[in-house]
Amino acid sequence: NSTCITSTDIDGNVYCTIEIGDQVWMSENLKTTHYNNGDAIQYVQSESSEPDVWENLSTGAYGYYNDDLSHQETYGNLYNWYTVDDSRGVCPVGWHIPSDDEFTVLTDYLEGILVAGGKMKSTGTIEGGDGLWDEPNEGATNESGFTALPSGYYSVEGFKHLGSTGYFWSGNQALGQFLDTESDNLIHIPSSKSSYYSIRCLKD
Repeated sequence: NSTCITSTDIDGNVYCTIEIGDQVWMSENLKTTHYNNGDAIQYVQSESSEPDVWENLSTGAYGYYNDDLSHQETYGNLYNWYTVDDSRGVCPVGWHIPSDDEFTVLTDYLEGILVAGGKMKSTGTIEGGDGLWDEPNEGATNESGFTALPSGYYSVEGFKHLGSTGYFWSGNQALGQFLDTESDNLIHIPSSKSSYYSIRCLKD
C-alpha cells in the first residue's frame, strides 16, 4: 500500500500513514511542538545554561538531536516520557501513542520480534549512499512500510547513536521500542522517563 494517506498535527505538519495488518500507523516520526489544546511543549537545549535541565524535568519537553533544528524534517523531534504521559495529547486528534501491547500486535503481524525490526527499518546505508542507517542495517527490507529511521536518542550520557539506533516510546509505560543497525530484532527496553526518544502515532 504505497498511497500516502495523510494526517495533520496541530502545527500543520503532514504525515504519511501506512496500514499494517489491522493497524494504521504514521510512517514518519512526530514533529509537533504543541499539545492538542495549543499549549506549547517545553523546548530544551542540551547545552542550556542550567546543567542537567533535560534530565531533571518532570514535565513534558522535546528537543532536536545535537540541538540541530535541521534534524526535525528528517527525524522528527525527540520527546521525554512526560510528553507521552500528558493528558493534553501530543498525537493528532484521532491518533494515540501506541501501548507496548499494540507494538506487540505489530510485531506479531510481522512474524515476531526476532525479524520485525528488519521489516520496519528503512532500507539502505549511509556508506552505500542509499539510506540513513550506518552499515550493516541488518535485515532491513521495510516490507511493512513502517520506515523506521535511526534517529538516535538523548539520555544522561548525552546524544547517542544517530545513524545506528531508533527508539520509540510506548504509551502505557516507560518502555522504549528499540531498533539497531546490527540486528533485525525489535527490542522492548525499560527506559528512563528523562530519556528523549522518537514518537510514532497509531490511529484510534
